[in-house]
Amino acid sequence: MTEITDTTEVPEPGGSSEGKKPRKGGKRAKKGPLARLGLFYRQIVAELRKVVWPTRQQLSTYTSVVIVFVVIIIALVFVIDYGLTEVMKHVFG
Repeated sequence: MTEITDTTEVPEPGGSSEGKKPRKGGKRAKKGPLARLGLFYRQIVAELRKVVWPTRQQLSTYTSVVIVFVVIIIALVFVIDYGLTEVMKHVFG
């Protein structure tokens, strides 16, 4: 049988890992603001190229579903509001 102990080692905050030097700014500190801005936009373009864009048919289907859902919710809120208005007219006269 193994014995369960209640001790865990947690590294101290601010302490460095064994054999690693703390970073001082990394690569960003060596570049100017325009170079960092250019890098930022290049990364945006790279991420947008990874996006799987919907086809025209998928887009029209998704749009139709959203419009139908919104119309249903509007009708539901209207019916509840109208019903409560009629109840208040009946109660308060």
